[in-house]
Amino acid sequence: MTSQPNIGRGSPQQAGEVGLRQLLRSDPPREADMSGGWGGDSAPTQPLQAGRRPVPAAPRRVPGRRPMSGPPPKRLDAATVRRVGIAVGAVLVVAGLGYAVDWVLSSGEVPRGTVVAGVDIGGRSDAEADAALRAELEPRADRELPLRIGDVQTRLVPSAAGLAVDWDGTWSRIGTQPLNPITRLLSFFTTREVSIASVIDDSALQRQLTDLRVHDRPSVEGTIVFDQARPIAVPPVPGRVLDLAAARQALVDNWITGAPLDLPVAPAPLTVRPEAVDQALRDIAQPAVRAPITFAGKEAAAVLTPEQIASVLTFVPDGQGGLTVAVNQDAAIGLAAPQLASSEVEPKDATFAVSGGRPTVVPAVVGDKINWPKTFEQFTALLVAPGERTAQAVYERVEPKLTTEAVQSLGVVETMGSFTTNGFSGPSGVNIRTVAKKVNGAIVKPGDTFSLNDFTGPRGTAEGYVESGIIDHGRPSTAVGGGISQFATTLYNAAYFAGLEDAGHTEHSYYISRYPAAREATVFDGAIDLKFRNNSQSGIYIEAFTTDSEVTVRLWGTKTVEVESETGERTKPTEPNTVTLPKGKDCIASEGAPGFTTSDTRIITDRKTGREVSRRTRTVKYDPVPIVKCE
Repeated sequence: MTSQPNIGRGSPQQAGEVGLRQLLRSDPPREADMSGGWGGDSAPTQPLQAGRRPVPAAPRRVPGRRPMSGPPPKRLDAATVRRVGIAVGAVLVVAGLGYAVDWVLSSGEVPRGTVVAGVDIGGRSDAEADAALRAELEPRADRELPLRIGDVQTRLVPSAAGLAVDWDGTWSRIGTQPLNPITRLLSFFTTREVSIASVIDDSALQRQLTDLRVHDRPSVEGTIVFDQARPIAVPPVPGRVLDLAAARQALVDNWITGAPLDLPVAPAPLTVRPEAVDQALRDIAQPAVRAPITFAGKEAAAVLTPEQIASVLTFVPDGQGGLTVAVNQDAAIGLAAPQLASSEVEPKDATFAVSGGRPTVVPAVVGDKINWPKTFEQFTALLVAPGERTAQAVYERVEPKLTTEAVQSLGVVETMGSFTTNGFSGPSGVNIRTVAKKVNGAIVKPGDTFSLNDFTGPRGTAEGYVESGIIDHGRPSTAVGGGISQFATTLYNAAYFAGLEDAGHTEHSYYISRYPAAREATVFDGAIDLKFRNNSQSGIYIEAFTTDSEVTVRLWGTKTVEVESETGERTKPTEPNTVTLPKGKDCIASEGAPGFTTSDTRIITDRKTGREVSRRTRTVKYDPVPIVKCE
């Protein structure tokens, strides 16, 4: 029997041959027994006898395994193993030489198959690749990037949004030549996509994203509208809003491509559930307009028709996914109040009427008015009431501000002071009569201050005043309300001679001959006022009336003092300047007048004793009135 060569661990070649033999066998290697038989599934052989071949023992059965059938696999002879080992070694040597050559040749180059944002830079030197990338990618930051937000198309410039290429970060992602031989081998047949790294200005990007919110489409909430008296359900329409976080990430990841970019959107919230609209239509809107609603008053009634009811109703979200009805109460009152106005009694303050040369008290009137807010507390319930739709108007007593008893206690019994001016006509007369009618009947309680501007309020065309002549910076001009200064002068002098306290007045800048010098007043709406304080023990009732060319103001109360006026000499005269203007409506010719300084002294004495109570002098400087020529 020929023995097998002894292959041990003495040499790498022998070890390699053993390994190859094991890899090439069809079954896993089994350990051979000392007689050269197969171990594992074979039973021990019988002892050899001289001149006889060894007879293998019967195979031993192993529980759970099928016995081997057929002859054992053939072993490779040593020469074959040696040849295979040499071949494998040669392949490994060639592969190693190829790896080394490829490593040397590709040193300093970008790894093969590398593509950055669509730019193939694989196999180029680092410098060439960097130049190619910068030439291609840097301009993209300043190009408009097409965007789609839902069905809206818009554009954005990446650089304006704070986006640019982070070159250091991008080259870190590109990396260097791989060490793995398999990776190097595959690079001949595949490409590697590398995304850029971006420099991000967060504030600029946030501003751009916020600006893009203009394209948001808010949801249209479901509601109920009326076509005259017919309610119509309007279903909700879901909207969409820009998903800021996702849109930011999409821009950062994809801006460099320059390709149209769909920015993510999210559905806009809906406050009202679709089924709530149908419920509001069925439960509120339809019953609300099925019949008129009536508010019964005292010998009168206010009826709101279905069309009128519909006009004051709106439906709004209730905060819980449903709809609730809202009533425009002011509009509803505007429809109902005129129908019940005849049943109400307006409160009136007590006042005075001058008859037979003396004032008499006109009693106050207690009001009986409808409290409309309380009345309309019933309105919502009436909208869905199944039966009669009638409610009672709620009346309440309204006391006057000035009662009869209060007026009787004021001590208004005689004239305290009176004054009359004249010389007006035309538009000035209209304004003077209008303001006199407004002030007539005013009552000033003891200690109170009367303000002409506060009492009359605005004096414009809406209040019945017209454009009339005034003096503006020394030149004749016109303005709405012109002429009221004559009434102010008349009122001032009546208070002057009644001995009332001057609480503030302003003389004209230019002297007007029909007024007493240094004892006159001007007013201007909202700017220059006339005030006096009632420093007497009685109330003051102001009577003001006009004729065609005169206005008189008379103050009634209890007279306790006598008043005397002394006018001073005119001093320090000043001559007027001459102003020449183009002819036209803006030029009103004037002969002018000199200016001067003068004074007035008011002397107040006690009516009963004649004792002097006070003596006050007021000095006034009047400017010259310019001479105006129209050429």
